[in-house]
Amino acid sequence: MRRGRTLILVLLIIIIGLVVGFVALRQFVFTPQPEEQPAFVEVYYAAQNIPQGGPITEEVLLTMSIPQANVVEVMFTRDELSLLTNNKVAKFPLDQGVVITESMVSDASAAVPISGPQWASLIPPGMTAMSIPASRLSLSGYAINDGAHVNINACLLFVDVDPSYQSILPNLTSVLTGTGLGSVKGAEGTGFSVEGLPILSLGVASAGSAQGRLELDPSLQQPYFVVPSEAQRPRMVCQMLLQDVVVMKLGTFPLIPSASVTTQPASTDPEAQSQAPAPPDIITLIVTPQDSITLAYLMYTNAQISMTLRNPVDQARQATEASTLQFLLSQYNIPVPAKLPYAMQPALTTLTSPFLANDTVTVPPQ
Repeated sequence: MRRGRTLILVLLIIIIGLVVGFVALRQFVFTPQPEEQPAFVEVYYAAQNIPQGGPITEEVLLTMSIPQANVVEVMFTRDELSLLTNNKVAKFPLDQGVVITESMVSDASAAVPISGPQWASLIPPGMTAMSIPASRLSLSGYAINDGAHVNINACLLFVDVDPSYQSILPNLTSVLTGTGLGSVKGAEGTGFSVEGLPILSLGVASAGSAQGRLELDPSLQQPYFVVPSEAQRPRMVCQMLLQDVVVMKLGTFPLIPSASVTTQPASTDPEAQSQAPAPPDIITLIVTPQDSITLAYLMYTNAQISMTLRNPVDQARQATEASTLQFLLSQYNIPVPAKLPYAMQPALTTLTSPFLANDTVTVPPQ
């Protein structure tokens, strides 16, 4: 009997110990502990646009709180305000909202005097800025903007010219006529005399015909003279000239470089609000001096220049082949249509896009 009581008491002690242990485990092990909140540090950023060489003062600065893990040594914290505003100037233009780092500022006493516009410092050494005309088509539907990376294509027209005259072939013919016969006598005493030489006269007709060529008719075996039916048709070629070119600015720069960017109040004039800004018609590219000369030559020879947008992280260079009519026929397996004894009616001499109901027709002003 006593042994049974002792066994029951031992079982009760074990059960109570298990319950206490389970409660303790739930309290200290399984209960989620509150996560430590990350510490935040206040760093300085530009509260407004700061021009190149502009002084760094408290009026142009604000602070933002970022996690301690994201703070790097080159940033300026609130405790380092004196280091940031003590005789410091901007090395280059700082946009509003940019976190200021040590590489963006320098001592005013050690700063090199800046001459010229502030955006000239955006051009890397050894490069130059070149502006070329632009349109909606050449700008990839205005997908290209400031800082974009583009490839530049050019299409040119070639014709045959006379090497001496540098004029387009074929040359125009003139009229050569004979007016009679003459004689040529030698010096007195020599007895030299030639009779019956023709006298030729060269004249230019009012409308000279194009120079042709003599061909032999295979059926009649008779020669005939062939002249061109129209002016020489130019031969077109397109090729990609430059790759991974950086766009400095789309549109026109302000006429006053030193003017600061200010926010204009919204106009209440309905007519002014209805006028949309004019689309850009010029683009400035950062290129090498040699490429700038190439672009100038293309621009003043009326070559058609177009730009294609590319990924800024893609720095690969692609080898391309120039596109000509012969290249299109061979590369894309385009057959030359055969001459058939029948044709479509009406005759097709040009390719015309179909007119859709949503198309708008622009009528030029009278």
